[in-house]
Amino acid sequence: MEDIMDMSFSEELYDLSLIMRSATDDLSLPKATIQKIITEILGDKAGLSFGKDARDLLIDCSVEFVTMVSSQANEIAEQEAKKTIATEHVDKALRELGFPEYVNEVLAVAGEHKEQLKTREKRTSKMELSGLTEEELLAQQQALFRSATDKYHSGGAKEEEAK
Repeated sequence: MEDIMDMSFSEELYDLSLIMRSATDDLSLPKATIQKIITEILGDKAGLSFGKDARDLLIDCSVEFVTMVSSQANEIAEQEAKKTIATEHVDKALRELGFPEYVNEVLAVAGEHKEQLKTREKRTSKMELSGLTEEELLAQQQALFRSATDKYHSGGAKEEEAK
């Protein structure tokens, strides 16, 4: 029997993927989205195409990678007694899994996302768009309820008279 310490990193990943396969069978990424990414990467390079089987393999590998990184980040967060996986946990997970070359780009994208959230227009509610105070809106609502109740009761009386 082979000693686990003698296993190469790729063998460990393969074993891990077999263990996690049953948990990830239901997971996938949208084929159209992956195809769009592939098309953007390949561009208009003459004679290059990406086969359906290659795209499906890329999807499987991507799901496996995301699962592996998120599982490792989750373990790190749990060790720190955190309930939310933060960017630092993903950073540490990538390093621990042997993907330190991705860290700078991931952190850059996370920073861009954070900036986009800051500058994103705040949605205005219907209440804010009305230009009325909360008290004025409440008064209007109560008046509408009274009106509806009056119509209901007067309509009910007319139906009784009709019988």
